Amino acid sequence: MSVTLVTGGAGYIGAHVVRALLANGDRVVVVDDLSTGFADRVDVPLVPLDLAGAGASEALASVLEEERVDSVVHLAALKDVGESVADPERYYRVNVLGVVHVLEAMRRAGVRELVFSSSAAVYGNVDSESVDEDAPCRPINPYGRSKLVGEWAIEDATRAWGLRALRLRYFNVAGAGGRHLQDRVAANLIPIVLDRVRRGEPAQVFGADHPTADGTCVRDYVHVEDLADAHVAAVQALRSDSTGDDALNIGTGRGASVREVIDVVGAVTGTTAEARVVDRRVGDPAAMVANPGRAHRLIGWRARRDLREIVRSAGE
Repeated sequence: MSVTLVTGGAGYIGAHVVRALLANGDRVVVVDDLSTGFADRVDVPLVPLDLAGAGASEALASVLEEERVDSVVHLAALKDVGESVADPERYYRVNVLGVVHVLEAMRRAGVRELVFSSSAAVYGNVDSESVDEDAPCRPINPYGRSKLVGEWAIEDATRAWGLRALRLRYFNVAGAGGRHLQDRVAANLIPIVLDRVRRGEPAQVFGADHPTADGTCVRDYVHVEDLADAHVAAVQALRSDSTGDDALNIGTGRGASVREVIDVVGAVTGTTAEARVVDRRVGDPAAMVANPGRAHRLIGWRARRDLREIVRSAGE
């Protein structure tokens, strides 16, 4: 039986990835500092560890060796764009040092397969609405830059000591695979809109003068269960030696504007969902939609769930 270690496995995305790996027949070990994760999401071995802290690489290497880990999925990171603008030092410390310590531990323990949780934020403002992996990476906020630095470190490790890695660039993740696994912090658009609609409050729209069809930002929303399946496919691809160093967009290839999301939330909940336009946020690109073709070609993955299903599962 293959053993996969998941950092950040007690988090919203991580718990879905753990469940998908277990369904695939893996034995799973989770490492999480529980700063944003919840231990009750995890029913596999859980090692509390701050991956950005002193001695983290040595401690993680011991876990890798003791558990006889074959592959690592590195999810543990901070991910709030606005927070990263206000506190960039924290984002570089957690997101970049975390990657460095994971790489050091893997090299020390002789573990050579890594799936890395990256982000479409590495692209920044793109020239076209649909973006593929060959687009220039010009992140416009500290969060995106911290993810890109992590990618660079991983690429260098593949050349230096034979690491085999896939960097998954997530687009906008939402939805849930059941009430127990829902995102418990309303920090992304869909749960925020759902929360406001339930309270009878208008949903905030950050700018209605973007260069898009209706003036609001356009994003590619991918169901968290589809995202979890992408991690399983990536791990399997590394094990089969079919690929070993690439970046893959994880999205649907279909964009939805903020106003469209609000309309879908209203339709799913049977409620009139109102919007209130406020100022743009610093660091928000106008449109970001994945071209996910490379993920289909290299690891055989494509998203199966649509926006309505995402909203319905997030609101259950």
